[in-house]
Amino acid sequence: MQYLEQVFFVVVLAVAIYLFVQKVKKIRRNIFLGKDEEVNDNKSQRWSNMLRVALGQSKMVVRPVAGIMHIIIYVGFVLINIEVLEILIDGIFGTHRVLSFLGPVYNVAIGFFEILAALVFVACVVFLARRFIAKIPRFHSPEMKGWATADATYILVIEMILMVALLKMNATDQVLQAKGADHYIAAGWFPVSQYLMGFFTSFEIPTLVIFERVFWWFHILGILFFLNYVPYSKHLHIFLAFPNTWYARLKPAGEFDNMPEITNEVNMMLDPSKADPNMPPPEKFGVNDVTDLSWTSILGAYSCTECGRCTSSCPANMTGKKLSPRKIMMDTRDRAEELGKAKDKHGADHHDGKSLHDYISEEELLACTTCNACVEACPININPLEIIYQMRQYQTLEKSAMPSEWAMMNSNIENNQAPWQFSPADRANWTKEIS
Repeated sequence: MQYLEQVFFVVVLAVAIYLFVQKVKKIRRNIFLGKDEEVNDNKSQRWSNMLRVALGQSKMVVRPVAGIMHIIIYVGFVLINIEVLEILIDGIFGTHRVLSFLGPVYNVAIGFFEILAALVFVACVVFLARRFIAKIPRFHSPEMKGWATADATYILVIEMILMVALLKMNATDQVLQAKGADHYIAAGWFPVSQYLMGFFTSFEIPTLVIFERVFWWFHILGILFFLNYVPYSKHLHIFLAFPNTWYARLKPAGEFDNMPEITNEVNMMLDPSKADPNMPPPEKFGVNDVTDLSWTSILGAYSCTECGRCTSSCPANMTGKKLSPRKIMMDTRDRAEELGKAKDKHGADHHDGKSLHDYISEEELLACTTCNACVEACPININPLEIIYQMRQYQTLEKSAMPSEWAMMNSNIENNQAPWQFSPADRANWTKEIS
Protein backbone atom coordinates (compact mmCIF):
# COMPACT_ATOMS: atom_id res chain seq x y z
CA MET A 1 0.00 0.00 0.00
CA GLN A 2 2.88 2.34 0.87
CA TYR A 3 4.47 1.76 -2.55
CA LEU A 4 1.20 2.51 -4.32
CA GLU A 5 1.01 5.82 -2.48
CA GLN A 6 4.57 6.65 -3.53
CA VAL A 7 3.91 5.72 -7.16
CA PHE A 8 0.73 7.82 -7.19
CA PHE A 9 2.61 10.75 -5.68
CA VAL A 10 5.40 10.55 -8.29
CA VAL A 11 2.84 10.38 -11.12
CA VAL A 12 0.91 13.39 -9.79
CA LEU A 13 4.14 15.34 -9.28
CA ALA A 14 5.36 14.53 -12.80
CA VAL A 15 2.04 15.55 -14.38
CA ALA A 16 1.97 18.83 -12.41
CA ILE A 17 5.53 19.71 -13.42
CA TYR A 18 4.87 18.78 -17.05
CA LEU A 19 1.76 20.98 -17.26
CA PHE A 20 3.60 23.85 -15.60
CA VAL A 21 6.55 23.60 -18.00
CA GLN A 22 4.27 23.51 -21.04
CA LYS A 23 2.47 26.67 -19.94
CA VAL A 24 5.75 28.41 -19.17
CA LYS A 25 6.97 27.58 -22.69
CA LYS A 26 3.88 29.23 -24.18
CA ILE A 27 4.31 32.32 -22.01
CA ARG A 28 7.96 32.55 -23.04
CA ARG A 29 6.93 32.23 -26.69
CA ASN A 30 4.35 35.01 -26.24
CA ILE A 31 6.90 37.30 -24.59
CA PHE A 32 9.29 36.81 -27.48
CA LEU A 33 6.61 37.71 -29.99
CA GLY A 34 8.04 41.16 -29.35
CA LYS A 35 11.04 42.63 -31.10
CA ASP A 36 14.52 41.70 -30.02
CA GLU A 37 16.18 44.15 -27.66
CA GLU A 38 19.61 44.07 -26.11
CA VAL A 39 19.34 44.91 -22.42
CA ASN A 40 22.49 43.45 -20.91
CA ASP A 41 24.27 46.73 -20.25
CA ASN A 42 25.23 48.03 -16.80
CA LYS A 43 24.80 44.66 -15.09
CA SER A 44 25.77 45.94 -11.66
CA GLN A 45 22.90 48.45 -11.69
CA ARG A 46 20.50 45.78 -12.95
CA TRP A 47 21.47 43.38 -10.17
CA SER A 48 21.08 46.20 -7.67
CA ASN A 49 17.59 47.01 -8.97
CA MET A 50 16.49 43.39 -8.80
CA LEU A 51 17.81 42.85 -5.28
CA ARG A 52 16.41 46.15 -4.00
CA VAL A 53 13.02 46.22 -5.75
CA ALA A 54 12.06 42.58 -6.35
CA LEU A 55 13.78 40.88 -3.42
CA GLY A 56 13.87 43.78 -0.98
CA GLN A 57 10.32 45.02 -1.78
CA SER A 58 11.57 48.59 -1.47
CA LYS A 59 8.73 50.18 -3.47
CA MET A 60 5.99 48.14 -1.80
CA VAL A 61 6.42 49.77 1.60
CA VAL A 62 5.68 53.23 0.20
CA ARG A 63 2.13 52.26 1.14
CA PRO A 64 2.87 50.73 4.57
CA VAL A 65 -0.22 48.60 5.29
CA ALA A 66 -0.26 46.85 1.92
CA GLY A 67 3.53 46.73 1.88
CA ILE A 68 3.91 45.02 5.25
CA MET A 69 1.12 42.52 4.53
CA HIS A 70 2.68 41.73 1.15
CA ILE A 71 6.11 41.20 2.69
CA ILE A 72 4.59 38.73 5.17
CA ILE A 73 2.96 36.75 2.36
CA TYR A 74 6.12 36.99 0.24
CA VAL A 75 8.45 35.78 2.99
CA GLY A 76 5.95 33.11 3.99
CA PHE A 77 5.70 31.88 0.39
CA VAL A 78 9.48 31.61 0.06
CA LEU A 79 10.31 30.06 3.41
CA ILE A 80 7.34 27.74 3.84
CA ASN A 81 8.30 26.19 0.51
CA ILE A 82 11.40 24.87 2.28
CA GLU A 83 9.02 22.60 4.19
CA VAL A 84 7.47 21.64 0.85
CA LEU A 85 10.88 20.28 -0.13
CA GLU A 86 10.68 17.90 2.82
CA ILE A 87 7.14 16.90 1.83
CA LEU A 88 8.34 16.12 -1.71
CA ILE A 89 11.14 13.92 -0.41
CA ASP A 90 8.77 12.14 1.96
CA GLY A 91 6.25 11.60 -0.82
CA ILE A 92 8.80 10.13 -3.23
CA PHE A 93 10.68 7.89 -0.80
CA GLY A 94 7.91 7.06 1.69
CA THR A 95 9.74 8.67 4.61
CA HIS A 96 8.32 10.95 7.29
CA ARG A 97 9.94 14.20 8.38
CA VAL A 98 13.14 13.18 6.65
CA LEU A 99 14.93 16.38 7.68
CA SER A 100 14.33 15.82 11.39
CA PHE A 101 17.96 14.68 11.74
CA LEU A 102 18.82 18.38 11.87
CA GLY A 103 17.60 18.31 15.47
CA PRO A 104 17.13 21.73 17.16
CA VAL A 105 17.59 23.52 13.83
CA TYR A 106 14.68 21.52 12.40
CA ASN A 107 12.50 22.21 15.43
CA VAL A 108 13.09 25.97 15.22
CA ALA A 109 12.48 25.96 11.46
CA ILE A 110 9.14 24.15 11.80
CA GLY A 111 8.09 26.57 14.54
CA PHE A 112 9.08 29.55 12.42
CA PHE A 113 7.14 28.16 9.45
CA GLU A 114 4.04 27.78 11.60
CA ILE A 115 4.25 31.37 12.83
CA LEU A 116 4.66 32.51 9.21
CA ALA A 117 1.68 30.39 8.16
CA ALA A 118 -0.48 32.08 10.79
CA LEU A 119 0.75 35.53 9.71
CA VAL A 120 0.07 34.71 6.05
CA PHE A 121 -3.48 33.70 6.99
CA VAL A 122 -3.98 37.02 8.80
CA ALA A 123 -2.47 38.99 5.90
CA CYS A 124 -4.85 37.31 3.44
CA VAL A 125 -7.80 38.20 5.67
CA VAL A 126 -6.61 41.84 5.72
CA PHE A 127 -6.29 41.91 1.92
CA LEU A 128 -9.79 40.46 1.50
CA ALA A 129 -11.15 43.04 3.95
CA ARG A 130 -9.46 45.84 2.00
CA ARG A 131 -11.13 44.63 -1.18
CA PHE A 132 -14.63 43.80 -0.02
CA ILE A 133 -15.18 45.71 3.24
CA ALA A 134 -13.04 48.85 2.97
CA LYS A 135 -13.63 48.73 -0.83
CA ILE A 136 -10.47 50.61 -1.75
CA PRO A 137 -11.31 52.37 -5.05
CA ARG A 138 -8.35 51.06 -7.08
CA PHE A 139 -9.65 47.51 -6.62
CA HIS A 140 -13.01 48.42 -8.14
CA SER A 141 -12.05 50.21 -11.34
CA PRO A 142 -13.84 49.19 -14.58
CA GLU A 143 -10.97 46.94 -15.73
CA MET A 144 -11.20 45.00 -12.45
CA LYS A 145 -14.64 43.56 -13.16
CA GLY A 146 -15.08 39.84 -13.67
CA TRP A 147 -11.99 37.64 -13.81
CA ALA A 148 -9.55 40.26 -12.45
CA THR A 149 -11.37 40.48 -9.11
CA ALA A 150 -12.17 36.76 -9.04
CA ASP A 151 -8.50 35.90 -9.67
CA ALA A 152 -7.30 37.98 -6.73
CA THR A 153 -9.99 36.48 -4.50
CA TYR A 154 -9.23 32.91 -5.53
CA ILE A 155 -5.54 33.22 -4.81
CA LEU A 156 -6.10 34.71 -1.34
CA VAL A 157 -8.62 32.01 -0.43
CA ILE A 158 -6.33 29.27 -1.76
CA GLU A 159 -3.45 30.59 0.34
CA MET A 160 -5.64 30.63 3.44
CA ILE A 161 -6.81 27.05 2.82
CA LEU A 162 -3.23 25.85 2.27
CA MET A 163 -2.09 27.44 5.54
CA VAL A 164 -4.97 25.83 7.46
CA ALA A 165 -4.19 22.44 5.88
CA LEU A 166 -0.54 22.81 6.91
CA LEU A 167 -1.44 23.61 10.51
CA LYS A 168 -3.98 20.76 10.74
CA MET A 169 -1.44 18.35 9.29
CA ASN A 170 1.03 19.37 11.99
CA ALA A 171 -1.65 19.15 14.70
CA THR A 172 -2.59 15.55 13.83
CA ASP A 173 1.11 14.72 13.51
CA GLN A 174 1.70 15.97 17.05
CA VAL A 175 -1.12 13.80 18.43
CA LEU A 176 0.26 10.75 16.60
CA GLN A 177 3.71 11.49 18.01
CA ALA A 178 2.29 11.73 21.53
CA LYS A 179 0.44 8.42 21.13
CA GLY A 180 3.59 6.67 19.92
CA ALA A 181 2.28 5.77 16.47
CA ASP A 182 4.66 3.90 14.22
CA HIS A 183 6.42 5.97 11.58
CA TYR A 184 5.60 9.24 13.36
CA ILE A 185 8.89 10.19 15.01
CA ALA A 186 8.99 12.86 17.68
CA ALA A 187 10.27 15.96 15.92
CA GLY A 188 9.36 19.60 15.43
CA TRP A 189 8.20 22.59 17.44
CA PHE A 190 4.57 23.55 16.87
CA PRO A 191 3.78 26.91 18.50
CA VAL A 192 0.56 27.45 16.51
CA SER A 193 -0.85 24.02 15.61
CA GLN A 194 -0.58 22.86 19.23
CA TYR A 195 -3.76 24.82 19.86
CA LEU A 196 -5.55 22.64 17.30
CA MET A 197 -4.55 19.35 18.93
CA GLY A 198 -7.65 19.29 21.11
CA PHE A 199 -9.83 18.64 18.05
CA PHE A 200 -8.04 15.34 17.41
CA THR A 201 -6.94 13.88 20.77
CA SER A 202 -10.10 11.80 21.17
CA PHE A 203 -9.52 9.81 17.96
CA GLU A 204 -7.75 6.45 17.78
CA ILE A 205 -4.45 6.07 15.92
CA PRO A 206 -5.89 4.53 12.68
CA THR A 207 -8.38 7.40 12.38
CA LEU A 208 -5.68 9.95 13.16
CA VAL A 209 -3.44 8.49 10.46
CA ILE A 210 -6.27 8.96 7.95
CA PHE A 211 -6.71 12.58 9.08
CA GLU A 212 -2.98 13.26 8.84
CA ARG A 213 -2.76 11.70 5.36
CA VAL A 214 -5.80 13.65 4.16
CA PHE A 215 -4.32 16.95 5.36
CA TRP A 216 -0.89 16.00 3.96
CA TRP A 217 -2.31 15.15 0.55
CA PHE A 218 -4.59 18.20 0.55
CA HIS A 219 -1.63 20.46 1.30
CA ILE A 220 0.70 19.07 -1.37
CA LEU A 221 -2.02 18.73 -4.01
CA GLY A 222 -3.08 22.30 -3.24
CA ILE A 223 0.50 23.46 -3.78
CA LEU A 224 0.74 21.59 -7.10
CA PHE A 225 -2.60 23.08 -8.15
CA PHE A 226 -1.33 26.52 -7.13
CA LEU A 227 1.81 25.93 -9.20
CA ASN A 228 -0.30 25.40 -12.30
CA TYR A 229 -2.79 28.13 -11.49
CA VAL A 230 -0.19 30.88 -11.17
CA PRO A 231 0.75 31.04 -14.91
CA TYR A 232 -2.90 31.74 -15.74
CA SER A 233 -3.25 34.53 -13.19
CA LYS A 234 -1.81 37.90 -12.28
CA HIS A 235 0.21 36.09 -9.64
CA LEU A 236 2.71 35.14 -12.31
CA HIS A 237 4.58 38.15 -10.94
CA ILE A 238 5.79 35.78 -8.19
CA PHE A 239 8.26 34.49 -10.76
CA LEU A 240 8.50 37.32 -13.31
CA ALA A 241 9.07 40.25 -10.94
CA PHE A 242 12.74 39.28 -10.72
CA PRO A 243 13.57 39.27 -14.44
CA ASN A 244 11.34 42.30 -15.01
CA THR A 245 13.23 44.43 -12.49
CA TRP A 246 16.52 43.19 -13.93
CA TYR A 247 15.57 44.12 -17.51
CA ALA A 248 13.78 47.34 -16.52
CA ARG A 249 14.68 50.60 -18.22
CA LEU A 250 17.72 52.31 -16.69
CA LYS A 251 17.44 55.64 -18.50
CA PRO A 252 15.98 58.63 -16.61
CA ALA A 253 12.18 58.47 -16.55
CA GLY A 254 11.75 61.65 -18.60
CA GLU A 255 14.14 60.63 -21.38
CA PHE A 256 12.41 59.45 -24.56
CA ASP A 257 14.05 57.32 -27.22
CA ASN A 258 14.56 58.97 -30.57
CA MET A 259 13.48 57.03 -33.63
CA PRO A 260 16.68 56.57 -35.71
CA GLU A 261 14.68 56.34 -38.94
CA ILE A 262 13.19 59.80 -38.40
CA THR A 263 16.53 61.25 -37.27
CA ASN A 264 18.09 59.95 -40.48
CA GLU A 265 15.31 61.44 -42.64
CA VAL A 266 15.75 64.85 -40.97
CA ASN A 267 19.51 64.66 -41.47
CA MET A 268 19.02 63.88 -45.16
CA MET A 269 16.99 67.10 -45.51
CA LEU A 270 19.10 69.38 -43.32
CA ASP A 271 22.61 67.94 -43.47
CA PRO A 272 23.03 65.01 -45.87
CA SER A 273 26.60 64.48 -44.66
CA LYS A 274 25.25 63.24 -41.29
CA ALA A 275 22.71 60.87 -42.84
CA ASP A 276 23.23 57.15 -43.30
CA PRO A 277 22.41 56.31 -46.92
CA ASN A 278 22.46 52.59 -46.12
CA MET A 279 19.76 52.76 -43.45
CA PRO A 280 16.74 50.84 -44.79
CA PRO A 281 13.40 52.62 -44.82
CA PRO A 282 11.23 51.77 -41.82
CA GLU A 283 8.52 49.15 -42.19
CA LYS A 284 6.32 51.23 -39.92
CA PHE A 285 6.53 53.90 -37.28
CA GLY A 286 5.43 53.15 -33.74
CA VAL A 287 3.48 50.17 -32.45
CA ASN A 288 0.42 48.64 -34.05
CA ASP A 289 0.46 45.23 -32.38
CA VAL A 290 2.35 43.37 -29.67
CA THR A 291 4.80 42.11 -32.31
CA ASP A 292 5.97 45.72 -32.72
CA LEU A 293 6.73 46.08 -29.02
CA SER A 294 10.04 45.07 -27.51
CA TRP A 295 9.94 41.75 -25.70
CA THR A 296 10.73 43.58 -22.45
CA SER A 297 7.43 45.50 -22.74
CA ILE A 298 5.51 42.23 -23.10
CA LEU A 299 7.47 40.82 -20.15
CA GLY A 300 6.25 43.82 -18.16
CA ALA A 301 2.66 43.05 -19.16
CA TYR A 302 2.97 39.47 -17.93
CA SER A 303 4.67 40.70 -14.74
CA CYS A 304 1.88 43.14 -13.87
CA THR A 305 0.44 42.56 -10.39
CA GLU A 306 -2.77 44.48 -11.20
CA CYS A 307 -2.31 46.29 -7.89
CA GLY A 308 -3.54 49.56 -9.42
CA ARG A 309 -0.90 51.80 -7.89
CA CYS A 310 -0.10 53.13 -11.36
CA THR A 311 -3.73 54.00 -12.08
CA SER A 312 -4.33 55.55 -8.66
CA SER A 313 -1.27 57.78 -9.25
CA CYS A 314 -2.22 58.79 -12.81
CA PRO A 315 -3.32 62.47 -12.97
CA ALA A 316 -5.29 61.81 -16.16
CA ASN A 317 -7.25 59.04 -14.44
CA MET A 318 -7.79 61.22 -11.37
CA THR A 319 -9.47 63.86 -13.51
CA GLY A 320 -11.94 61.39 -14.98
CA LYS A 321 -10.10 60.52 -18.20
CA LYS A 322 -10.51 57.03 -19.60
CA LEU A 323 -6.80 56.23 -19.30
CA SER A 324 -5.77 53.53 -16.82
CA PRO A 325 -2.10 52.45 -17.02
CA ARG A 326 -3.06 49.16 -15.33
CA LYS A 327 -5.56 48.47 -18.12
CA ILE A 328 -2.85 49.19 -20.70
CA MET A 329 -0.71 46.40 -19.26
CA MET A 330 -3.65 44.02 -18.85
CA ASP A 331 -4.73 44.65 -22.45
CA THR A 332 -1.19 44.09 -23.72
CA ARG A 333 -1.01 40.76 -21.91
CA ASP A 334 -4.47 39.74 -23.16
CA ARG A 335 -3.50 40.60 -26.73
CA ALA A 336 -0.26 38.58 -26.47
CA GLU A 337 -2.26 35.64 -25.13
CA GLU A 338 -4.82 35.95 -27.94
CA LEU A 339 -2.18 36.09 -30.66
CA GLY A 340 -0.26 33.20 -29.10
CA LYS A 341 -3.38 31.00 -29.07
CA ALA A 342 -4.05 31.91 -32.72
CA LYS A 343 -0.51 30.83 -33.63
CA ASP A 344 -0.93 27.58 -31.71
CA LYS A 345 -4.07 26.85 -33.71
CA HIS A 346 -3.04 28.02 -37.18
CA GLY A 347 0.78 27.96 -37.20
CA ALA A 348 3.67 30.20 -36.17
CA ASP A 349 3.35 32.48 -39.23
CA HIS A 350 -0.36 33.15 -38.68
CA HIS A 351 -1.69 36.59 -37.79
CA ASP A 352 -5.33 36.99 -36.85
CA GLY A 353 -5.71 40.44 -38.42
CA LYS A 354 -6.28 42.20 -35.11
CA SER A 355 -4.05 44.68 -33.35
CA LEU A 356 -3.33 46.14 -29.94
CA HIS A 357 -5.37 49.18 -30.98
CA ASP A 358 -8.47 46.95 -30.91
CA TYR A 359 -7.90 46.70 -27.15
CA ILE A 360 -6.65 50.21 -26.35
CA SER A 361 -8.63 53.16 -27.64
CA GLU A 362 -7.35 56.41 -29.10
CA GLU A 363 -9.00 58.25 -26.23
CA GLU A 364 -6.87 56.38 -23.72
CA LEU A 365 -3.66 57.05 -25.63
CA LEU A 366 -4.32 60.78 -26.05
CA ALA A 367 -5.16 61.25 -22.37
CA CYS A 368 -1.60 60.43 -21.26
CA THR A 369 0.46 63.45 -20.18
CA THR A 370 3.75 61.45 -20.15
CA CYS A 371 4.36 62.54 -16.55
CA ASN A 372 5.83 59.13 -15.56
CA ALA A 373 3.73 58.93 -12.39
CA CYS A 374 2.68 55.38 -13.30
CA VAL A 375 6.29 54.33 -13.85
CA GLU A 376 7.34 55.76 -10.52
CA ALA A 377 4.44 54.11 -8.67
CA CYS A 378 4.89 50.57 -10.01
CA PRO A 379 6.31 48.29 -7.29
CA ILE A 380 8.24 46.18 -9.84
CA ASN A 381 9.40 48.87 -12.32
CA ILE A 382 6.90 48.23 -15.12
CA ASN A 383 6.75 51.01 -17.74
CA PRO A 384 3.22 51.48 -19.18
CA LEU A 385 4.27 54.82 -20.67
CA GLU A 386 6.60 53.10 -23.12
CA ILE A 387 3.68 51.23 -24.67
CA ILE A 388 1.44 54.30 -24.65
CA TYR A 389 3.77 56.66 -26.49
CA GLN A 390 4.84 54.02 -29.02
CA MET A 391 1.20 53.33 -29.85
CA ARG A 392 0.64 57.07 -30.07
CA GLN A 393 3.54 57.32 -32.50
CA TYR A 394 1.77 54.82 -34.74
CA GLN A 395 -1.49 56.77 -34.59
CA THR A 396 0.27 60.03 -35.38
CA LEU A 397 2.89 58.99 -37.95
CA GLU A 398 1.14 56.14 -39.74
CA LYS A 399 -2.53 57.11 -39.58
CA SER A 400 -2.27 60.87 -39.03
CA ALA A 401 -4.86 60.37 -36.32
CA MET A 402 -4.42 63.27 -33.93
CA PRO A 403 -6.46 66.15 -32.55
CA SER A 404 -6.59 69.19 -34.83
CA GLU A 405 -4.71 71.21 -32.23
CA TRP A 406 -1.85 68.72 -32.35
CA ALA A 407 -1.80 68.79 -36.15
CA MET A 408 -1.59 72.59 -36.12
CA MET A 409 1.20 72.54 -33.56
CA ASN A 410 3.20 69.98 -35.56
CA SER A 411 2.73 72.01 -38.72
CA ASN A 412 3.95 75.15 -36.95
CA ILE A 413 6.99 73.33 -35.63
CA GLU A 414 7.77 72.07 -39.13
CA ASN A 415 7.34 75.45 -40.80
CA ASN A 416 8.12 77.96 -38.07
CA GLN A 417 10.45 75.95 -35.80
CA ALA A 418 8.07 76.67 -32.91
CA PRO A 419 4.54 75.65 -31.79
CA TRP A 420 3.21 79.15 -32.53
CA GLN A 421 1.82 80.46 -35.81
CA PHE A 422 4.46 83.14 -36.24
CA SER A 423 7.53 83.18 -38.38
CA PRO A 424 10.85 83.42 -36.53
CA ALA A 425 11.25 87.01 -37.77
CA ASP A 426 7.95 88.10 -36.19
CA ARG A 427 8.30 86.18 -32.93
CA ALA A 428 9.44 89.15 -30.86
CA ASN A 429 6.87 91.64 -32.19
CA TRP A 430 4.77 91.28 -29.03
CA THR A 431 7.45 93.05 -27.06
CA LYS A 432 6.83 96.22 -29.05
CA GLU A 433 3.23 96.31 -27.86
CA ILE A 434 4.21 96.54 -24.19
CA SER A 435 7.15 98.89 -24.53
